[in-house]
Amino acid sequence: MSQEDKKPGAPSATHKAQSVLAIDDTQDIHDLLRLRLRAEGIELFHAHSAADGIAQAKQLVPDLILLDIDMPKMNGFDVCRELKTEGTTAAIPVIFLSAASDVDDKVAGFDLGAVDFITKPFNTAELRARVRAALRTKRFQDMLAQRAQIDGLTGLWNRGYFNQRLQDEVAAARRYGREVTLVLVDLDHFKKINDGHGHPFGDRVLMATGEVLASSVRATDAACRYGGEEFGLILTETPATGALTCAQRIREQVEALGLMSKGKPVPVTASIGYASTGNFPKEQLTVQTLLDAADGALYAAKQGGRNRICEGEPPARSASITPE
Repeated sequence: MSQEDKKPGAPSATHKAQSVLAIDDTQDIHDLLRLRLRAEGIELFHAHSAADGIAQAKQLVPDLILLDIDMPKMNGFDVCRELKTEGTTAAIPVIFLSAASDVDDKVAGFDLGAVDFITKPFNTAELRARVRAALRTKRFQDMLAQRAQIDGLTGLWNRGYFNQRLQDEVAAARRYGREVTLVLVDLDHFKKINDGHGHPFGDRVLMATGEVLASSVRATDAACRYGGEEFGLILTETPATGALTCAQRIREQVEALGLMSKGKPVPVTASIGYASTGNFPKEQLTVQTLLDAADGALYAAKQGGRNRICEGEPPARSASITPE
């Protein structure tokens, strides 16, 4: 499973088992770690060389690395140095493992960014406690990082997350031929709603729309607040036909919200534009061209009378779907 696949459609408080990668050239150490950490509820992965450890770290991006110092060809310090200079692995905490308790080794390890140092042979209670402490700190750091990417009003991913995720997905689409569809959702006449019923009611509309979007996507998708009353959905492994089905469901659910202000119903509708990477020649596919196509489709939906869905494609042609 890739890292992209692990990202949820909307931020979630659920926890998966944390992962630990052990890099050591001695099979006995791997057997011992497997036995001693079996009760910790973690996923333990094993690499038997420095090169294999670096490759697995980049692929798995584990929550913690247990790294032997004394390995042939490339020692643990060199492995750590390489991991800390690689963007995808730089933030992974590293605990060094060593049969020696030399102070200079410990200082060198901490200077490279290690979070702890465990001396072989392991004391079982100490090993478990140090691993638990490192994983607990990593979980807190992940929670803080996630919160920084969450929109405070709707609970969806924010614009910063949207920008990075869309960049990642477009890159994957270009490299691997995956089909990703970008959907932009804009609430119609939202300024009139704010002006006529007040900003607290407008916030209620945004929150209710956020709930509709969060419930309309899969765990592998991303529902984001793009800005103001506009939202962005990144639908992975989804062709234009699948995106249309999702967009139609969203349009209908927003129209059926049935929100009340001062005892009277307030109609809420949304215009939607979408564009799929599957309709782009590879040489024309960029984040900007996909955004432009979806935004152009959204504009066409607004100009066409609102409360409707339009598809954007290169070249500039769109098919409009009006509500029945």
